[in-house]
Amino acid sequence: MEPDRSEAYDLFVTARWSSLLHLGRLLTGGDRHRAEDLLQEALVKLWFAWPRVVDQSPEAYVRKVMVREAARAARRRWWGERPAGELPETALVGDATAELDERARLETALAHLSARQRTAVVLRFYLDLSEVEVAKALGCPLGTARSHAARGVARLRKVLVDDVTPVS
Repeated sequence: MEPDRSEAYDLFVTARWSSLLHLGRLLTGGDRHRAEDLLQEALVKLWFAWPRVVDQSPEAYVRKVMVREAARAARRRWWGERPAGELPETALVGDATAELDERARLETALAHLSARQRTAVVLRFYLDLSEVEVAKALGCPLGTARSHAARGVARLRKVLVDDVTPVS
């Protein structure tokens, strides 16, 4: 193992870990454990492809692997364990709690979308990719990618509004 390869890879992983993990959480509907597994699989593949992609765009490579693996996992019927319905109380106060609550609310809402809609919405609006790039990542025509994103956003709006509406 060459030291330069290892050092450059370690620097990349250290710098981009939290951002890529958050992407994984969004792609898996908020499941942190599945997101960690997804990211770990992508980083293993990156290690073997590192000499080819280091001078190009390693982050784009990892994102593409994560999108494909998330789509593949979504087609499986069972993932094993299921996350708990209730989160434990947190010791955070003030704005940090509100921020975490909002993030959890968004992840819960994203879980209501189909895997393709969720992927299209995350790529388009979280990663700010163009519609063409989203279509390429999903491996579908541009119109289909637009449709997935539009339907996903519409469903998110409905889920988030229903979540806020008080029950009488």
